[in-house]
Order: sequence, then structure tokens, then C-alpha cells
Amino acid sequence: MTVQPDDGLSLAAEFPDATHEQWQRLVEGVLHKSGKEVSGEAAEAALSTKLEDGLITRPLYTAPPDDGDGDGTGFPGFAPFVRGGTPEGTTASGWDVRQRIAGSDPVRVNEAALADLENGTTSLWLTVGPGGLPAEDLGRALDGVYLDLAPIALDAGAAYPAATRALLSLYAERGVAPQDARASLGIDPLGHEARTGEALDLPAAAALARETAAAWPGVRALTVDALPFHEAGGSAAEELGLSLSTGVAYLRALTEAGLGADAAFGQIEFRYAATADQFLTIAKLRAARRLWARVAEACDSPESGAQRQHAVTSPVMMTRRDPWVNMLRTTVACMAAGVGGADSVTVLPFDSELGLPDAFARRIARNTSTVLVEESHLARVIDPAGGSYYVETLTDELAHAAWQFFRTVEKAGGQEAALRSGLVAERLAGTWAARSKKLATRREPITGVSEFPSLSEKPVVREPLPAAPAGGLPRVRRDEAYEALRARSDAHLAATGARPRIFLAALGPAAAHTGRATFASNLFQAGGIEPVHEPVSVDPDTAAAAYAASGADGMAVLCSSDALYEEQAVAVADALRSAGATTVFLAGRPGSAEQAVDEYVFAGCDAVAVLSSVLDRMGVSS
Repeated sequence: MTVQPDDGLSLAAEFPDATHEQWQRLVEGVLHKSGKEVSGEAAEAALSTKLEDGLITRPLYTAPPDDGDGDGTGFPGFAPFVRGGTPEGTTASGWDVRQRIAGSDPVRVNEAALADLENGTTSLWLTVGPGGLPAEDLGRALDGVYLDLAPIALDAGAAYPAATRALLSLYAERGVAPQDARASLGIDPLGHEARTGEALDLPAAAALARETAAAWPGVRALTVDALPFHEAGGSAAEELGLSLSTGVAYLRALTEAGLGADAAFGQIEFRYAATADQFLTIAKLRAARRLWARVAEACDSPESGAQRQHAVTSPVMMTRRDPWVNMLRTTVACMAAGVGGADSVTVLPFDSELGLPDAFARRIARNTSTVLVEESHLARVIDPAGGSYYVETLTDELAHAAWQFFRTVEKAGGQEAALRSGLVAERLAGTWAARSKKLATRREPITGVSEFPSLSEKPVVREPLPAAPAGGLPRVRRDEAYEALRARSDAHLAATGARPRIFLAALGPAAAHTGRATFASNLFQAGGIEPVHEPVSVDPDTAAAAYAASGADGMAVLCSSDALYEEQAVAVADALRSAGATTVFLAGRPGSAEQAVDEYVFAGCDAVAVLSSVLDRMGVSS
């Protein structure tokens, strides 16, 4: 007798499959209720989100028809390496937890290094040279570190020859066998030029890499650091395209120096930013491996195209105000890096933009990876995003966009020529300008800064970091426009003992004004302007006295429903002006009670421009 295997429950098997067109019709009905008359693909487009690089996130992703050719992503550990560089992924022990240690004092660096390694860190990332450790102090900084167990990554810029000699000499002095040494020398001439504008000798770097490859098989000499492009405002596709062009330039230099193609691929590590946009980060890391595998295929070395990746939580997303929120941002970014298949992950401490991180911040940073690996078991699954139609589609679209930009750079003469001609700077500046508009209008919100700021929170103070290298591409931060506004408010507070104030004239009951009063309060606090909402509600008879008692600096904003604006706005605005208000705003769409108010604040307005103008009129110096 043949026993048929039980295939489990077939839920809803008696119902026919729903079609995409049926779903679209349901969407049409929902949009119709909100006043939008669209149908078919237009209805779906109304729910789509435009991303950078011309990408669009659709509201629904369904399985493509099976054409029998597979999806092109392959298997983990095999070309095109979309699903990971090794067959086992990070299932054996999790990803490499790489902690960055800044500072020039070898004693303090050593204390931090030992504490990190004793508490979950598996490799160290050290700055050597200007702004970091002197090369001759590297041994003191690594005193007590088992160099055959803990890989070392260097960031030495132009000082890479001295840093390389110091580290390799240290391995020899401590009896580390060449095959046991694991390090990334971080030599990145084009990345250094992007950072500083200073050109380095690429053939000399390639020659050093050739020597290193012969004597130290476990040491990678060159690093393609995409962070300068990310920190200059570049998009995900631009970051990938520029890193790919840099990698190709290094391959050419390495092969010209005498290395075979397979050995040349083995000398290069890539570094990417991981952001709180988890799906975009996952797709970026998967697309990066696919792109590099394509380069390896073109070089007739398909099996050498497994890209070695180091992911770093994005400095651009870190805020200086309410820095505690950075812990949440870096947790999401770390998760995305792990899911995306990064080999090494660095979580920047939440206070890293304020100065030298303290012990608590460093502990939280390293424990972020530990929790995700040990408690959330995130590393137990190989390519957990594989098979998600959204992630697979986003990976594919991002790879194509990056490849297109890579071709543009190559047609311009390659990465070196593109940097020196200004092509890179111009392209990234344009991308950042477009993103800055989203930040200014709060369509890209920054929690704790442009949304839900707290003026009463005491600033977090840290010891200053050594000066960062400059002279090349700019370094941008999402919070920079709002930080400038808050700095003006801080200076005003220090000089006068009070922050600039605006009066919230709320009309009617709480149900009528709470939404817009909350909106206005958040908006003005984002610029360091203290909203005064006392009393809770005013009318034409009480508005003047309430304004006079508020201490407001010539500004008031009406907050209520459209119906109450029609009834009371003119009279309340007249009362506010009689008490000294020089400008009366209305929280709501432009056109409401035009005869009563001077300006409007509303969702989607240019918050930075409004707040800057208000501070100017309040006499708050810039």
C-alpha cells in the first residue's frame, strides 16, 4: 500500500486565487472614499512611493510568472553571490562585530580595545595617522590583544605605508604566523582623495598590496570605502556605482602591479553605509555583491567575485539633538546589515557625532549586534530576505540603476578622472539638494529634531574628537539645517535667559484645536522656538490678555478647525495685534481666513525657511 504524504493544511483551498486586477478595484474603492477618482494602474500608482535614483516602491508585490529560468539570484556562496559570499552565511558564529576606536592616546585606545574584545567585539577598527594613533604607538594600543584571534582593520589615509609596516612588524614580533594574521590595511587612495582632495600614488599602493599578498595571505590591503560618497549626500545607487568604479580602478592597478585576477580580487574589501531604511540597506548590500560578481565575470574570474563587505551604520542619519534616538536608528541599520549579508558590521555609538563616545555608548553599540545575533538569532538563517518579492525587485532595480551610473563614470574616464573633473561632486550635490527639500518640508522626518523635539532636554556633552580630514567632498548630516536653527536659539537663551517664544492661540474645545496645536508646537520647537499654550483656549475677549502674559516675541499662531476659523479668526487676530503681535500665523491650509492672518503653516510647508524667517523677525542672531 502506498501512503500519500500529508501536505498539511491547505488554507482557503476552496477559494479561487485573487487576481491583481481584483485588488486594484478594491484600492479604487478606498481611494474613492478619500476623494480620489483613479482607476487601474493609476490607483496603484497613487499608493506608490518615489525613492531616489528613479526607483518606486509599489504597494503590492506578487510572485512573477514562472518562466522556468529561475530568478537569477543563485544560491548562497555561488555566483552572482546575491544571497551571500559563502554557502553557510553567518550561521556559524554570526557576523564579525567590528568596533571603531577613535583617539590618539594609545593608553585610552588600549583600554577601550580590551573592554570591547572582552565584551563581544570580534575585530577592531583603528584610525592611524593624523587625527588618530601615531603609527609608532600601534603596539602600545594593541598591548594584550591576541592578534591571531582578533582581526585588525586600519584607517590610515596617507599614512598607510607607516601604518602597514607597524602592523605587520607587530605580527612578526608577537609570533603570529602569516597564515593566522587577519587584517584589513584600509589602503584607499581614491577614497582618501574623495575625503581630502589629496591625490595618492595608486601604483605604489598596488605594489604594497602585491608584497602583502605574497607574505601575508590572510591580510587584505585595499579597501573601497563608499562612506565618503554616502556622507556627501549620495544615494544608494550612486554609492554603489562609485564604489564599483573605485574597485575596478584598484583591480587594474593590482593586475598592472603583477597580481593575477583571482589574487587581485582577494586583496579588496568594500565598506558601505547601513541606514535606518532597512529594506533599501538590505537591497543595497545584495545588489553590491551582484554588481561585483558581474565585474568578476567580465574578468574571467567568476568564482573570485564574492565581495567582502563591511557595513557601518550611517553617520548621516545620526543626530546631535536627542541623540538617544540614534540607538534605535543604529539597531534597525545593524539588523538590515545583518539580513543583507554583511561580513562585518560596525555600529557607531549613539553619541559619535558629539565627540569621543563614552563607555556606556560603546557598550550599547557592541551589544546591539550581540542581541541581534545571540538573542534574536538573526544570523541563524542564510539570506533571510531571499524570496521576498519586494526585496528581490528592489535589489534588481537598484543594481540596474547603480550599473548605469557606473557606466557613466567609466565613460568619463573612471573614478579618478570623475573625482578630479567635478563630476562626482556635482552629481552628489544635486542628489543632496533634492533630499534637503524633503528634510526641510519634513516629508522625510527626523525624530527628535524635526518631529517631536524637546527644548527642555539638556544637551549631551562629550570630549571633542580630533579634527576630521577635509578638503574633498563635503560631509552632510540630515539634521544640519535644524541644528543651525537650534544653535541660534541656544545662543539667544544664553544671552537673554529665555528662548524665543510664540503664542499658540487655540480656539474652541480641545477636540477642535488639539491636532493643529500639536502640529504647530512641534513645528516651532524644531527651530528652537518655545510655544506658549496657556491658557488652553482663547476667544476674542481673552486673546489679548493671554498674548500679553505669554512673553511672546511678536508672533502668534491660530490653531483650530476650519469652521471655528470662519467664526472667530478675524476677531482673535485683531485682538492679538492690539496686544502687540506683529505677525499672526494660521495652522491650516492656505486660503483659510485670508483677511485675518499674515502667513500659514501647514503639513508640507518649508519648515526650515519658515523657522529661519521667524527667528530673523524675532531678532535672534544667526
